[in-house]
Amino acid sequence: MSQIAVFDMTGKKVADTELNDAVFGIEPNKTIMHAMVVNYLANQRQGTQSTLTRTEVKGGGRKPWRQKGTGHARQGSIRAPQWVHGGIALGPKPRDYSYSLNKKEKRLAMKSALSVKVLDENMVVVDAIKTDEFRTKTIVDMLKALEVEGKALIVTAEADAKVIKSAGNIPGVKTATVNTLNVYDILNYDKFIVAADAVAKIEEVYA
Repeated sequence: MSQIAVFDMTGKKVADTELNDAVFGIEPNKTIMHAMVVNYLANQRQGTQSTLTRTEVKGGGRKPWRQKGTGHARQGSIRAPQWVHGGIALGPKPRDYSYSLNKKEKRLAMKSALSVKVLDENMVVVDAIKTDEFRTKTIVDMLKALEVEGKALIVTAEADAKVIKSAGNIPGVKTATVNTLNVYDILNYDKFIVAADAVAKIEEVYA
């Protein structure tokens, strides 16, 4: 098992902890991580885009001119697709873009993403992430003390309203719990800041 330092919210190292190599030390599978990210983004799509066909646009109830003798090409309606303000041919309609991957693929993708953060030394373990009041400065000071730059994902074992709202005003910072953790967020954020009890819960879920 590999070891990683544990810090407190002031940036002081307080201990070392062992990580389960079955979760945080596997050979990352780039293919399955890519598949999981594509799956996540597809599932986020609302699929509400819609265009009007020639039967749905207003007007065009009669032929614009007679069939023969005008010199114009024959037309049946001014709302056919070739007309300005006409209906759209083969345009998008509401649909469901979501699909699912199997459980083994999801687990492998998650363990691969976690292992990437450890390999790149972008995982920071904090003994306890908490605040006694709704105060953004508390989280800002923690990030400065831990020398975190760029986007950061803060993970706690359970939802903590004070931590969530305190971090909510900080650009580039997102909070998550073990139950809401996903591969896209892990890879999308530069630093993976996780509470010690959340590490134990992650190992319990994915080991």
